[in-house]
Amino acid sequence: MPIYMFHPADLLIIPAALFAIWAQLKVKSTYQKYASIPTQRRITGFDIARWILQRENINNVDIEVTEGELTDHYDPISKKVRLSEPVYYGDSIASVGISAHELGHVIQHARSYAPMQVRQLIYPVSSLGSNLAFPLIILGILLTYFGIHAQWLINVGIYMFSLAVLFTVVTLPVEFNASKRAIKILSDGRLLTEEELDGVHAVLSAAALTYVAAAATAILQLIRLLIIFRGRE
Repeated sequence: MPIYMFHPADLLIIPAALFAIWAQLKVKSTYQKYASIPTQRRITGFDIARWILQRENINNVDIEVTEGELTDHYDPISKKVRLSEPVYYGDSIASVGISAHELGHVIQHARSYAPMQVRQLIYPVSSLGSNLAFPLIILGILLTYFGIHAQWLINVGIYMFSLAVLFTVVTLPVEFNASKRAIKILSDGRLLTEEELDGVHAVLSAAALTYVAAAATAILQLIRLLIIFRGRE
């Protein structure tokens, strides 16, 4: 008897994978397009980050450079905005948009934005669930194969994975809101032209697709696991 055989529920992974691939391609192509278009005022990502901090009267957050591309993020624990080199030093529409988005997270943190607080609260358990879920499920399958009843172990793995799914879902409003804040503050500041703002919107909308794809993939994976293994219980 094989340890695992194909199940019709496995087909759920196909649309999720295709969506994720398309989202990544969309992000890269949109980023590359607007990373090659400088702003009229030659404003860098660092300039925008510093300007937003001053505008919002936030004085306890540092701005740092980090290696890589599209590795930009805000660390609420250390209160540091880490911008990739192309964003930190770059004066492109993409650089300004990405930097403003990360400062949107800073503003969320400073203003105690509820979804962000929830995400921070569940992150430790969701991270643990993401790391342990499939090892537990695989161990449960192996033990069952050798005649040891281990459905409970599989169930624990599924429950832990559901915590990781919850994290991806909670991330959606956090990311969308950060982009909304970024576009509004750039619009209010009148530092960019309307055409440049449209470019920022295109970059951030494309980036948001990756979070939607991650959530969709996680949800479909959870449904797949429930169909396959709860049905065997």
